[in-house]
Amino acid sequence: MKKVFAMFAVAGLLFTASCGNKEVTEEATEEVEVVIEETEEAVEETVEEATEEVEGAVEGATEEVKEVVEG
Repeated sequence: MKKVFAMFAVAGLLFTASCGNKEVTEEATEEVEVVIEETEEAVEETVEEATEEVEGAVEGATEEVKEVVEG
């Protein structure tokens, strides 16, 4: 859920910067950069967790298939 919120925050900041006030402050730019970094970290963590879960599921399924074949 944090990832979705971060993506909307980035989109909102970019929209405001491009369509609203044409003068983009250095503070707004830094804020966008921080949100992008946080989003990238969250995505990386999610990918790692998903990879681990998939690998665990594959190992479990492989063991079950071996048991059925041997049994």
